[in-house]
Amino acid sequence: MPYIRLIEVEDATGVLAEEYEAAVGRAGKVFNIVKAMSPNPGVLRASMALYREIMFGPSGLSRQERELLAVVVSNANACVY
Repeated sequence: MPYIRLIEVEDATGVLAEEYEAAVGRAGKVFNIVKAMSPNPGVLRASMALYREIMFGPSGLSRQERELLAVVVSNANACVY
């Protein structure tokens, strides 16, 4: 089974602490999908910027349609999160 070292909220510093704080502000907690990128805070920051642009930026799709597509793709990929 693969292993990724996750940095917990209480151990985060610098950019990672900022990203975790933003995650808590958005969702009330830091999900493991965010923690999976914790060893490289720069990648996490870029990934979250891409996510925000895809989900909240200008689009011909509504916010609800984007969320539905995310669910359908996750299901098709057998994601268990």
